[in-house]
Amino acid sequence: MQKTESPFSKEKIERFRNETIGCNHVNHLNNAGASLMPNVVTQSILEYIKLESEIGGYEAAALKANEIQQFYVQAGKLINCDASNIAFTASATDSYTRALSSILFCKGDIILTDNDDFISNQIQFLSLQKRFGIRIVRIKNAAIGGVDLQDLEEKLFTLQPRLLAITHIPTNSGLVQPVKSIGEIYSRYEKIQNNKTWYIIDACQSAGQMKLDVEELKCDFLSITIRKFLRGPRGTGFLYISDKALKFGLEPLFIDMRGAEWIEKDEYKQQPDAKRFEDWEFAYALVLGSKAAIEYCINIGEDKIWQQIQLLSKYMRTRLSQIDRILVLDNGPEVGGLVTFTVEGSQPQYIVAELLKRKINVVPSFRNFAVIDFDEKGVKWAIRASPHYYNTFEEIDLFIEAVKEII
Repeated sequence: MQKTESPFSKEKIERFRNETIGCNHVNHLNNAGASLMPNVVTQSILEYIKLESEIGGYEAAALKANEIQQFYVQAGKLINCDASNIAFTASATDSYTRALSSILFCKGDIILTDNDDFISNQIQFLSLQKRFGIRIVRIKNAAIGGVDLQDLEEKLFTLQPRLLAITHIPTNSGLVQPVKSIGEIYSRYEKIQNNKTWYIIDACQSAGQMKLDVEELKCDFLSITIRKFLRGPRGTGFLYISDKALKFGLEPLFIDMRGAEWIEKDEYKQQPDAKRFEDWEFAYALVLGSKAAIEYCINIGEDKIWQQIQLLSKYMRTRLSQIDRILVLDNGPEVGGLVTFTVEGSQPQYIVAELLKRKINVVPSFRNFAVIDFDEKGVKWAIRASPHYYNTFEEIDLFIEAVKEII
């Protein structure tokens, strides 16, 4: 199974691990939190920080301007768009907030969303509801898990919401939402109701796991973090803004001097491209680290990465399900690299701490992270283990044996 189905040879995986210093120290199964960075990413950040210390921050940015611009080119290559559609941000949540703030909500407007949305997105929707009187309508789940596409289509065409919001892979589950099918429904709707509804996808957990193509997804916004499966530094992300949204004039609520030009006392002119969604100040060292991470991912190949993650996560789920008192919680027509489970009669903090003593990294997830999903599953907490392509079957076996000992 391991040799015949894996897209990577044993030697190739060993190379990935040799290029990742953290593999020498930990069994890292928390890639849905923050992956171990490849050495080339760390090195690019350190080199730029050193340059700043030697010649000055503004001067370093000017000297490395062409290399910095390549971040936008590579990010565009990753999701199949132009560099002009990419804005660098501090995180997926930062991206999402900037997109959300650009939509002119009025009292009574509807946000149509799924039940497995990311916690921060749901809190932001509730904040909009409290401040502006918008309505939140949630799409039913299909029996197998994930959104019910028929219910989505009916609600979209009937309610004509101001925003359609879908989380591709929720942080609390391995569920993969059928975003290509959702995009097809939205595209049909848009031909009838042009610019009535905007569509945002939270790709926080899917970027770096699988290939993303905004031409196929049909979204107006795509929010991405780089610290997770893209294996970049913390404090980094980017936002895709469609040509349609840019031409319509959408801009973040708190646009600043990078996003706009102050041309008269009471007038400013927004930038024509996605840079209108950026701030003047951000860490250029992290931009270059992000560029290196994206290039590393592209060179390996997203399709191969996705195939390997599915192999490892399927193996982990199978082995976990064979242990007494463990309930694997992931469901849906397709599942990815976030493996979640709960243990009868145990506590998450104890399990995580005991695994950490064995240099195995996982994280707990609690009901308040995903109230709807956890209540439907009838659990209050879960352990989330998230393997990546540089992890091995041997590491998963060590994890499984450790779990058996602990519980």
